[in-house]
Amino acid sequence: MELETLAPRVSLYSASQPEKGNRSPDHRALRNDEFWKSLPGYAGINSDEFQTHIFQTRNSVTNVRQLRDTLKDRVPESFYEDVVEGIKHAPMALRISPYLLGLIDWDEPYLDPIRTQFLPVASQQLPNHPELRLDSLHEQKDSPVPGLIHRYPDKALFLPIDSCPVYCRFCTRSYAIGSDTDTVEKLKLSARAQRWDNTFTYIASRPELEDIVISGGDTYNLKPEHIQMIGERLLRMPNIRRIRYATKGLAVLPQKIITDHAWLDALTRVVELGRQMHKDVVVHTHFNHPNEITTVTERAMGKMTERGITVRCQTVLQRGVNDNSETMQLLVRRLSYINIHPYYVYFHDMVPGVEDLRTSLEAGLNIEKHVRGHTAGFNTPSFVVDTMGGGGKRDAHSFEHYDRETGIAVYTSPSVKPGVKFLYFDPLSTLDKTQQVRWQIPDERRLMIDTALNSTGGW
Repeated sequence: MELETLAPRVSLYSASQPEKGNRSPDHRALRNDEFWKSLPGYAGINSDEFQTHIFQTRNSVTNVRQLRDTLKDRVPESFYEDVVEGIKHAPMALRISPYLLGLIDWDEPYLDPIRTQFLPVASQQLPNHPELRLDSLHEQKDSPVPGLIHRYPDKALFLPIDSCPVYCRFCTRSYAIGSDTDTVEKLKLSARAQRWDNTFTYIASRPELEDIVISGGDTYNLKPEHIQMIGERLLRMPNIRRIRYATKGLAVLPQKIITDHAWLDALTRVVELGRQMHKDVVVHTHFNHPNEITTVTERAMGKMTERGITVRCQTVLQRGVNDNSETMQLLVRRLSYINIHPYYVYFHDMVPGVEDLRTSLEAGLNIEKHVRGHTAGFNTPSFVVDTMGGGGKRDAHSFEHYDRETGIAVYTSPSVKPGVKFLYFDPLSTLDKTQQVRWQIPDERRLMIDTALNSTGGW
């Protein structure tokens, strides 16, 4: 069940609605209008100016005053007040591009899937689950040097920067990314040569490492010379076979691929070097809803495709955004249409401040059934749980135990941390009232968790 304060599932843009007799919306019907001109602050901006990365970066909204200047009377005063209160309890600072603001349906902002991801409103926030943690994946515990996470045997995550072009309010790395907020004082991972050198030294010293993900933050915010330097330095290490640049930029600011020629050229040079060395260099990006994919995205991906750059997508399953099979099917088909390979759908990480976005494990498993078989297997994402405590990604179906009444799932990860059990918890709002009450009593909470752990037996 969902609390009454939560918005119902969103509808798609009218351009995506099915014609009579069609089984589903047309995944090829990409938005191609001057959508931003419906906002008072952008009404006079022509396409040549709006569709540049410079305009998008310089005019990103980072506070409610700027939001008012952009929207003016498109929303009532009560909405601004709701955002002000929502920001007070959010772990991430506010930063949203004009492109995303223009794509939001401001006639129904509480229902809009893009607004839901980037602008917190207090009226939809829910209390944190008792087991939520700021660094729920224990990344800092698996960090041998600052800004490097080495959890899997042959793969490590390099975090060269702690900023992004847009801040998702649900960021799993809210302990470090962006500026401090009222609720979180951030771990600083700023771009510094000495910290990077320490990371390179560690990677070179570990022959088992073959695969490096370059993330952050967001590699979109790295300078072109840094994109090239980091990529070349890693590729020239004999042990490294694969590198991945992680960016949400294609979803939130695709104009950079189209107009920031120096950045794309630097990325292309690394990809070409990798090809010459018979090594793999790809880009991983992050779309959550079909409405995020427009003809601007298609143009950006056209440039990536022309340069032979493989792009994969890692989606997050979110309540009120994509938690139904029709939306997820359309997202997968639309990504595939513009040559982005759907790779993962993550169950929402258990981080504070965004409990309204999480779904139950059962809900996601049901969606996965409907996605699989809807399109080709190589364009079908795996649904995974990134386990609390650092067990890594596990196929969502691979739980050792799942109690739908208490909402507790137990996973193991024998190739990552053998002999350890890892937990995932459904949102309390999806449980019946009796179970919700039990979770508020510490002794009952401990009993439920112990029962779940003991039920796995001699695995």
